[in-house]
Amino acid sequence: MKKTVYIGADHAGFPLKEQLATYVRSLGYKVVDKGAAELDLKDDYPDFGYAVASAVSAGKGIGILTCGSAQGVCMVANKLRGVRAAAVFSIDEARLVREHNDANVLCLSGWNTDPRKAKGIVKVFLETAASKEARHRRRVLKISKIEGKTMRAKK
Repeated sequence: MKKTVYIGADHAGFPLKEQLATYVRSLGYKVVDKGAAELDLKDDYPDFGYAVASAVSAGKGIGILTCGSAQGVCMVANKLRGVRAAAVFSIDEARLVREHNDANVLCLSGWNTDPRKAKGIVKVFLETAASKEARHRRRVLKISKIEGKTMRAKK
């Protein structure tokens, strides 16, 4: 069975999220939609960024988030322990953030990403494995250590 994909979006990313959920299911993944369930121009991206990132942080799967710019949901998602979210604008970036950074949440712009291009980005993101090269593993471990230090400092 392929990974579970958690997906979420605010109003600006909602149309793209709906298309991507269908597409990801067609690739054989289980999709869990964390909202928005309908287009609501008054909703807020932190709610959906947090919902998806919480599931990923708990080790339940991988995430896809969309909002207007991709930046807001990315900022929210990266607040949670174990989440490595990346705002991606090309297929090459999707491959690199998976290989080099072991990214586990993909953030896309609902304003600036053509749905066809988004599907290509998503496919590469989902099908690319994290590199096992020592230099990449070392760097991801350093991120985790920094994250652990900042989490303890907040207590």
